[in-house]
Amino acid sequence: MIVKGATGLSNSMSDEAEEAAEAEEAAASEPDASEDAETETTETEEAEPEESEESGLQQGDFLRLAYTARTVEGGQLVDTTDEEVAEEEGVADQGEFEPRVIVLGEGHLFEVVEDDIVGREIGESGSVTVPAAEAFGEYDESEVRTVAANKIPDDSRRPGAQVQIDGEQGYLETIIGGRARVDFNHPLAGEDIEYDYEILGEVTDALERAEGLFGMFLDLDLEMHIEEEEVEETRVEEPDEEDGEPETVTETVEQTSLYIEATPQLSMNQQWMFQKQQIGQQVMSLTGIDRIVVQEVIDGSGGMGMPGMMGGMGGMGAGGAEGADIEEALEEADIDADEIVDEIEE
Repeated sequence: MIVKGATGLSNSMSDEAEEAAEAEEAAASEPDASEDAETETTETEEAEPEESEESGLQQGDFLRLAYTARTVEGGQLVDTTDEEVAEEEGVADQGEFEPRVIVLGEGHLFEVVEDDIVGREIGESGSVTVPAAEAFGEYDESEVRTVAANKIPDDSRRPGAQVQIDGEQGYLETIIGGRARVDFNHPLAGEDIEYDYEILGEVTDALERAEGLFGMFLDLDLEMHIEEEEVEETRVEEPDEEDGEPETVTETVEQTSLYIEATPQLSMNQQWMFQKQQIGQQVMSLTGIDRIVVQEVIDGSGGMGMPGMMGGMGGMGAGGAEGADIEEALEEADIDADEIVDEIEE
């Protein structure tokens, strides 16, 4: 029995089956899109390196540093922490010469030197040259000026003498008749400076940090200690209601206090006299100390320091000291009394 169209239908189904088979074979031979996507993702991940943490010393780190700085031309000593170098150069009597505590990124050294230290490890040494423009400035001929000779004190009328003219510091070159030539450039202007340094260690203890900073700022070896104590603190609270009155609240809080023993040398130190607040604020900011208290100590020796407080304890107080102690302190601190008077009058 023959069914009409059956052959045609059978042929059509056969064609469709063949096409389906061919489609399956084509699909099997083509790479899987999802596999391509996975492969591409993997390659991308491999191509992007993972962010690595910065290694070595970084900005904000406290470190103990030994260094010697000299002019590139002539080898003139600019600064050193080496006592032997100071003795060889005949300047051992001009202060304490020992490794210093500095904080990277705080401008305690020239930026070029700090940048060279960043990334290094404890125990490493380095040498870097600071260009004149980034050290003490280029030499400027226009800063050598003629002034009236009567502005030069009698005891400073010699070549090379340091003088103050109308609030500017300069160095006398010549004085002829009623005119004087004064160089207002920095003595090291125009000089490239070479720093040789060694990183001795990192400083983590708060007291060591404070001692190091005060030593760097003032070039003094001070007796100090830290105490954790309870202190009464007063604040004004605004009222919740619009017509309410502000309320003064006193509460006891825990604070870290740095106690420093006052000495005649500290009281007469020019840096301390004129920049006490700035120095104290920087020390507190960098160390996390809440306040600094400078205490006078009276003992059986007959002398006493001048009292002072800051960082939440008020301004410098008034105090006395015997004349001999003051004179001795001025000599040890290498202070010119006339310079102090001039600065105060300005």
